[in-house]
Amino acid sequence: MNNPFEVLGLKGWAGPDEIRSAYRTLARQCHPDMIQDPAEKEAAQRRMVALNLAYEEALRLASPRTGSVTPELSSAEAILMAQRAMARDNPEGALRSLVRCEKRDGEWYYMQGKVLMAMDEYDSAHQSFREAVRLDPDNNVFRAGALAAAVAQQKEQKLPGKVKKVFKHIAKKF
Repeated sequence: MNNPFEVLGLKGWAGPDEIRSAYRTLARQCHPDMIQDPAEKEAAQRRMVALNLAYEEALRLASPRTGSVTPELSSAEAILMAQRAMARDNPEGALRSLVRCEKRDGEWYYMQGKVLMAMDEYDSAHQSFREAVRLDPDNNVFRAGALAAAVAQQKEQKLPGKVKKVFKHIAKKF
């Protein structure tokens, strides 16, 4: 199946309300009951089935999960949910989405590195980026992420970085 958000003409971080609105608009445009020509009607029925499947999947991905049992996600789903959380400035939620992944690939480790960088966890971010590079050594984007994390690690070890970290820690308490 194609990306459900793309089928609905949305970005990957669309929320449930946006998904419903896009679905209703598209459903009105291609509903088979609105078409008289038999060939066009059959094509509209196939399009409507694809829209319905995309709508259900997009809502499933966009809805927050509750309860203690959390099903595992594919790497693509986990990354998509993490991107949505990061777009909403929620790195903790992004990390929770990534942890639920069943199979971790280079893209997954790269996304985890980006999330950890946003959380100022440079050591862990560097390790994630290095794992992404190990899995896909020819990917220069992964290499750039590892370099950025290494530089951030070094800056954090110097006195201004340590002072900044202390102030951030104090600010979180208030």
